Amino acid sequence: VQLQASGGGSVQAGDSLRLSCVLHGSPFNSYTLAWFRQAPGKEREFVAHIGWSGGGITYAESVKGRFAVSRDNGKDTMYLQMDDLRPEDTAVYYCAANRYRKIMSPDNAHFWGQGTQVTVSS
Repeated sequence: VQLQASGGGSVQAGDSLRLSCVLHGSPFNSYTLAWFRQAPGKEREFVAHIGWSGGGITYAESVKGRFAVSRDNGKDTMYLQMDDLRPEDTAVYYCAANRYRKIMSPDNAHFWGQGTQVTVSS
């Protein structure tokens, strides 16, 4: 299984970005998926989770109302729509997959993507 994240960039506060994560090598709808992020000098933290069929959506408190996670099982792709971005959202964003359970912490992830950098300036 390989996960490939893309869509990061450098934006101004208040702008939007959409991240994508494509899963290769195994049936996409067999996996629950999540987004994590890691800022310099900080631990990797949970951002959002989505279940096998698009249910079970959960968000970190810090992104509720601004970020939206979705998946397209026909395209083997998960998305993270990020609106009203803030400087504190600056981090490398990673996608993760688990075959059997919900992903709420890095320890629950079986597979990781390579990360995509998001930089938000004020």
